[in-house]
Amino acid sequence: MAIKRVWHGWTTKENADNYQNILHKEVLPSIEEKKIRGYKKIEVLRIELEDEVEFVTIMTFDSLRNVIDFQGENYKKCYVPDVAQKVLKRWDQESTHYELIETRKY
Repeated sequence: MAIKRVWHGWTTKENADNYQNILHKEVLPSIEEKKIRGYKKIEVLRIELEDEVEFVTIMTFDSLRNVIDFQGENYKKCYVPDVAQKVLKRWDQESTHYELIETRKY
């Protein structure tokens, strides 16, 4: 079983590239540096909407225990460093956690 931790954040169109750069150069490396047991990967999605840009992160962990190791007992609380908050317009205050029940490849 795996756990998918899903979070959404929105920027203005003017801040979208800047936020993406912050993710790439600061936020993601800071997560990787923690060497969290059971942390497998992070996926970053981006979509241009009419008047803003939405980002979605999907982190994969082996178990909910690994998520708690990453974020603490209040594991639903979002992880948004100050540098990212400065360019985001708004964001989910909590992440949602899904149990991966099936993956198919062909």
